Amino acid sequence: MTWKPNVTVAGIIERDGRFLLVEEHTSQGIKLNQPAGHLEPGESLIDAVKREVLEETAFNFEPTFTTGIQLWAKSPGDITFLRISFAGEVKEFFPDRKLDTGIIKTVWLSQKEIEGSIDKLRSPLVLSCVNDYLEGNLFPLSVIRP
Repeated sequence: MTWKPNVTVAGIIERDGRFLLVEEHTSQGIKLNQPAGHLEPGESLIDAVKREVLEETAFNFEPTFTTGIQLWAKSPGDITFLRISFAGEVKEFFPDRKLDTGIIKTVWLSQKEIEGSIDKLRSPLVLSCVNDYLEGNLFPLSVIRP
C-alpha cells in the first residue's frame, strides 16, 4: 500500500470577532468545522476552497491570505490530512442554495465559544486555524503555486 495524505482546504472567515463554521453530520456524530473539504482532480487549491465554502455555506468566498499548512491524523496509522487554510471574506450569499450533503447549518462563533466547544470540533485543526489567524499568521496567496 502506498501512503499519501489526503489534501484538504479550509476557509477561515471572520466577521466582527466571530468565525463562520458549519455544523455537520460525521461518523462521530454532529461536529463543528470550518467550511472545508477535499481537493478534486485538476482543481487549484484556491478554486477548491472557493468551491467548498460555497457548497457548505452558500456564500461566495474570496481568499486573501493563506494561514498555514497542517498535517494531522486522528491516530497513528489513521488517514493523514494535509490541510491548507485560507483566510478571506464572504461576499454574495445565496439563501436558496441547498447546502452540501451532511451540512446541517452555518454558525458564527467567537474564539471563546469555539474553545468552549472542544468536544464538538471535528478536529483540533478547527481551533488551531482560528488561533493561527488571530496570531497574524497570514501569508500572501503568491506562496500557493498552481
